[in-house]
Amino acid sequence: MKLDDFDYHLPEDLIATRPAKPRTAAKFLVCEGDGMRDLHVSDLPSVLRPGDRLVLNNTKVIPARLTGRRLRESAQGLVEAKIEITLMEPQPDGAWRAMAKPLRKLKEGEVIRFGERLSASVLQKSDEDVVLSFDAEGDALEAALAEVGTMPLPPYIAAKRAPDAQDNDDYQTVFARVSGAVAAPTASLHFTPELMEELRAMGVGFTEVTLHVGAGTFLPVKVENIETHKMHAEWGQVTDKAAAEINATKAAGGRIIAVGTTALRLIESAATDEGLQPWTGETDIFIRPGFRFRVADGLMTNFHLPKSTLLMLVSALMTKERIDRIYAHAVEQRYRFFSYGDSSLLLPG
Repeated sequence: MKLDDFDYHLPEDLIATRPAKPRTAAKFLVCEGDGMRDLHVSDLPSVLRPGDRLVLNNTKVIPARLTGRRLRESAQGLVEAKIEITLMEPQPDGAWRAMAKPLRKLKEGEVIRFGERLSASVLQKSDEDVVLSFDAEGDALEAALAEVGTMPLPPYIAAKRAPDAQDNDDYQTVFARVSGAVAAPTASLHFTPELMEELRAMGVGFTEVTLHVGAGTFLPVKVENIETHKMHAEWGQVTDKAAAEINATKAAGGRIIAVGTTALRLIESAATDEGLQPWTGETDIFIRPGFRFRVADGLMTNFHLPKSTLLMLVSALMTKERIDRIYAHAVEQRYRFFSYGDSSLLLPG
């Protein structure tokens, strides 16, 4: 299939720049087989069944966008200049790969100071990004980032407005526990503790997995033949407990519904014909039409960008023809799109 096969027209005013309040007030398009129902996320208990299991990504978004001053010794003494950094992904040695603006003037060995409690040295520089070594790690680094960083809003939101204090809550799930993501698993932003308690009370199970969403999730597909596209890699983990819960639900006839494409990509990465296996590592799985799903029976997800790998993923689950109809309906009914937008439940039937 070609990249242009996954294009569609989206009016600019349907791109959400703030989430619905409360979170469960978001519109919710339930798509089961060929049918569609216009509901709200608060209606989720009426859609699910006792014995269903929702798979949640418990990754925690870090305030990955930083403004600093680069310091360099020169013939005129110490020279300072402003620089903007967006963290992209951690490295095995504790360093971070990052985007820098302006990148051209940075040099290896330079120090960037982000505040009194945080600075970083430039270890490596390429034509596209840099690798930074911070002077803090672990909890100390997390605390320093919380003090000086801002939430890394997606480019289509950041182009319309700057991040603010409200995003610290809005762009984080209520079950975020494991720090390391630089983008939110946005389907999960619709959940509240009250909704989760209501679902538990009716017999819906929850299983947490971890996939640290990287900035590569926003990179455009640049090849016309999608078969040649190379996905970015992201670190994830399916614990023994998570695998056992999901396998037991499948054996009992319950449905496994991934909340978000990140949770779905992770469990399908860990899937075998014998069931879900515990798994830790990096995944670059590319789910596109023709993919055979072995674990997920459904997906709760927001509405995705034209020509994106995520649009290809939902087309693999529902068929491209159904997704074309679903997205046409969502545009006609003025659903709000992308990270802060409305939601859908996709059940192939």
